Amino acid sequence: MPPNDREKLSKIEDLKSRLYSKNFQTHIEHRDNFQPENIGEVTDSWNSVKAGSTVMADKFFAKTSFFKKFFMFSVIFFTLALIYAGYIFFAGGNTVSNDNIDIAILGNTFTAGGDELPLQISITNKNSSALLLADLVIEYPKSSSGDLSGDTERNRISLGTIPAGSVRNENVTIVLYGEQGSVRPVRVSMEYRVDGSNAIFVKEKMYNVNINSTPIDLTVNAPNTISPNQDLSMDVTATLNSTKAIQKVLLKIDYPVGFQFTSATPMPSYGNNVWNFGDLAPGTPHKITLLGKMIDVVDGEDKTFKIWTGSQSLVDKAAIDVVFNSLGQTVSIQKPSVEAKLYINGQYQSSYSVDSKSQIIGEIKWANNLNTKINDLEIHAKISGNALDRKTIVAQQGFYNSSIDTIIWDKNYQRSFAEVSPGDAGSVSFNITPLTLFSAQSGMLSSPSINIEVSITGKQSVAGYDTASLTGGESKTIKVISDVGLSTKALYYSGAFTNTGPIPPKAEKETTYTVVWFVSNTANSISKAVVHSTLPPWVRYVGPSMPASEDFTYNASTKELTWNAGNIPKGTGITGADKQVSFKIGFTPSLSQLGDVPIIINDTTLTGHDDFANVDIRVNKSSLYTRLPNDPTFPAGGDRVVQ
Repeated sequence: MPPNDREKLSKIEDLKSRLYSKNFQTHIEHRDNFQPENIGEVTDSWNSVKAGSTVMADKFFAKTSFFKKFFMFSVIFFTLALIYAGYIFFAGGNTVSNDNIDIAILGNTFTAGGDELPLQISITNKNSSALLLADLVIEYPKSSSGDLSGDTERNRISLGTIPAGSVRNENVTIVLYGEQGSVRPVRVSMEYRVDGSNAIFVKEKMYNVNINSTPIDLTVNAPNTISPNQDLSMDVTATLNSTKAIQKVLLKIDYPVGFQFTSATPMPSYGNNVWNFGDLAPGTPHKITLLGKMIDVVDGEDKTFKIWTGSQSLVDKAAIDVVFNSLGQTVSIQKPSVEAKLYINGQYQSSYSVDSKSQIIGEIKWANNLNTKINDLEIHAKISGNALDRKTIVAQQGFYNSSIDTIIWDKNYQRSFAEVSPGDAGSVSFNITPLTLFSAQSGMLSSPSINIEVSITGKQSVAGYDTASLTGGESKTIKVISDVGLSTKALYYSGAFTNTGPIPPKAEKETTYTVVWFVSNTANSISKAVVHSTLPPWVRYVGPSMPASEDFTYNASTKELTWNAGNIPKGTGITGADKQVSFKIGFTPSLSQLGDVPIIINDTTLTGHDDFANVDIRVNKSSLYTRLPNDPTFPAGGDRVVQ
């Protein structure tokens, strides 16, 4: 047997004798700390087994230590959370909640527009901390707008510090505007800070107020429907509804697209749509009558006039600062059942301007827009105006009744008018020549015009009735343009200046001439008048111009002559004072111009604006030559250049 085997067997026998011996005592060794051991190779003895068991125990207790630490950390965290929650719940800390702030508004929910509305606002702080640097902010519409998105009135009241558990009351007064029955919002906000923070916190509450009356009542009297290009009359009345007078009240009307302003009574204070009522006394109505025409509109359209009234702005006198009341008036455009449209000189417009020497050709185009027949159709054209020459009226296939100044077309002159089928259309025409704007017998016409009122009537058979009357029509105004005269002449022996040089003009020697521009005007005032011309290359401007008060200039680089005549009143040069300017030029002929009658000033043009007819005017005059027909002492043959 090998030595190692014998040694192992001896050890086993020795262990058996010890186990079964009566004197055997077990010895247990306690260890408080376990030290990990390095495990090497597995030995053949029991001591090696004991060492392996120790390593396994060390691993188990290592794992147990990790879970124990995690458990202890969780217990500590949970305990701290309970302590904090209890502190917050019972002590309250230093936190403030919006939910613990109450805003109560005590006041009337109905008010008259423009009247003072008192409100009592209570702020209750239910928090355990004070509200610092508190401000009360009241916002409401400044005008009659229905929300807070536009122009608003904003009042701020400093409340200081609101201690915990206290109530702060504030009395405020506001003024609201709006239409009767409308609702106006009031926003009450409280801005505050809390101890230890620079942030601004806000608590809000809305309060709605009903407007049961307005400070100014607006009423409108206008048709609900109107035909295209038909005259429109509208009455607008403003009445102060409050017990106190209101100062500097404006009324403004926003016109819809397609409305053409004609006139108003009284006339607008600013532009054509703003009236200044000044100070309104309680109960005193202010009425405006508006006249106009709906042009370039389409059947089925709705046109709305927006009417505003309020206080005058301090910045813009034509603007409303605070709106007291507003309303809209809608007019529907409807095609008439039977229509008549008046064309002047082939044009269909709301108003016309014609030259005083031109013939006016009128054409009335009619149509049956129904799906039934029309019987006994009649068209009347009543003609009036201070520029009407009644003797020149000629009716084509109609009759002019001079006793009533009306042209009549009916079935006696138009056989087809006895019965007009659905969709039928046609036209009738007439001619007029205006009066001369000035004559020695009648004097000068002022604002010359011709008015034509067209009406069309017919009868329609309706089931259950005998007939139904149909009507339609429109009116037009023809304004006559003022006769503006421009006279240009060249002088040598007469005029404002003394001229020098040979007559007839000699080559290479200068001869001076006096040029006179003269303007005249008849019936209407002319504004922005300018007279303009140029000099040819062989002529120089000598100057000066007279009278010195006239705005006359010469541009040497362009050789342009300009007279800013400005306003030319009606009657200028006819029944009123003359308006003219004179200036001096010099002409030095060349040998190449021998035997010629050269131009000494080019074509002259006058431009301006007829304020009554509302049109631009233009007058042209031909060039001036060395021939001087307006100089009474000018000799024959004194115009041609000689050597």
